[in-house]
Amino acid sequence: MTQTADAEVAARELTSLADYLGSALRRLRALPPLDLELTQAYGNVLAQDVLAPHPFPAFDLASIDGYAARWEDVCTAGRGAPVRLNVIGDLSASSWRPVRLTPSTCFSVAAGAPLPGGADVVVPITWTDQGMAAVEIFQPPKRGSGLRRAGDELAAGSVLARAGSTITPALVAAFAATGIGHVVVRSSPRVVIIATGDELVEVGRGSQPGQVVDANSHALAAAAAEVGALAYRVGICDDDPEGLRALLEDQTLRADLILTTGGTGTGPGDMVRRILSRRDGGRAGPVAFTEVALYPGTTLGFGTVGAEEVPVVCLPGDPGAALIGFEVLARPAIQLLSGAEPVFRPSVRAHLLDTVTSPVGLREFRPAHVAERRGGGYTVQPLHGGPYTLSGLMEANGLVVLGERVTAAAAGSTVDVLLLDRRR
Repeated sequence: MTQTADAEVAARELTSLADYLGSALRRLRALPPLDLELTQAYGNVLAQDVLAPHPFPAFDLASIDGYAARWEDVCTAGRGAPVRLNVIGDLSASSWRPVRLTPSTCFSVAAGAPLPGGADVVVPITWTDQGMAAVEIFQPPKRGSGLRRAGDELAAGSVLARAGSTITPALVAAFAATGIGHVVVRSSPRVVIIATGDELVEVGRGSQPGQVVDANSHALAAAAAEVGALAYRVGICDDDPEGLRALLEDQTLRADLILTTGGTGTGPGDMVRRILSRRDGGRAGPVAFTEVALYPGTTLGFGTVGAEEVPVVCLPGDPGAALIGFEVLARPAIQLLSGAEPVFRPSVRAHLLDTVTSPVGLREFRPAHVAERRGGGYTVQPLHGGPYTLSGLMEANGLVVLGERVTAAAAGSTVDVLLLDRRR
């Protein structure tokens, strides 16, 4: 049998990525809702639609400094024949007494001031002689200019945001402006990150033979925080069965999701797989380790641990494979727990600038740089070094997705690209 045929046979024995994600993510449910004061709401995901209880603006108001008038009194104004109006009062943003215009009169108003009854235009100060008792107007404004009507922007009862939306500073402003002081959100998932391996050492030193600096737990904690989770890095766990069991049992008390990195293979030192893939008596364990048609990082683990059945995602030990595994499985899991929508990264179709090859039977995620083209559309430049390199990942703003049937993609062809926009 040829090498190509061997690879094709091996690929047929792998689980497709789509099937694997479907079966894993269906087991997750959004965390219970929580009522928060508006001051604490930023960055959380809404658990229900939010409707405006009051309109915005709440009343008719001036949008500029000027003179509030009736349009029919000023529509004939011109530089050679100015219109003269009596100024019968001043209105500021804090004015509250109701007042009304009579013909050939106006009010001096500040931006944000409530409009007097009968006013349907605010004349800019620069179009006048800025008179105090009386004012001359030199230009005719358009009817309705210089003012905002109640509910022009947000009507009472309108939907401000849908469930699944992430609360932004602008949404906080809209909620406050329409009279909302509390919102119902999903709790931010608490994600615990554990790096495993006797070879691992803490950061602050260089790697030596037999030692590898733990980059993964730091990277995964940052990735979890980026997607809105409360990330807790608990450090390094040696390849000690009892130590790993005790650590997992302890962390289930404060975790909504546990991420492990390393130990997912079948070698003698791959303790995570040995411990989590079997129960006492040799029965199937709480975490299933699956060979997935994914490159890099074929083996992924998913299941639950502890009496609370806390979800756990087991990622490979290679830094590049761990980060790709996070994007593929852990990030969507966090999104589901937080109730955020959409679950997956946005994607675009882009023109490939270089020819690339890809392993047969595997869905590859390759670091790349995406750019918008003049006239619309995107181009994508694969980064050198392939998906296992940290240098490629640190420069990437996208991931080229090459499907299981793609062994080569020519320059000029169109490919799918996930956008790593560093936002939810």
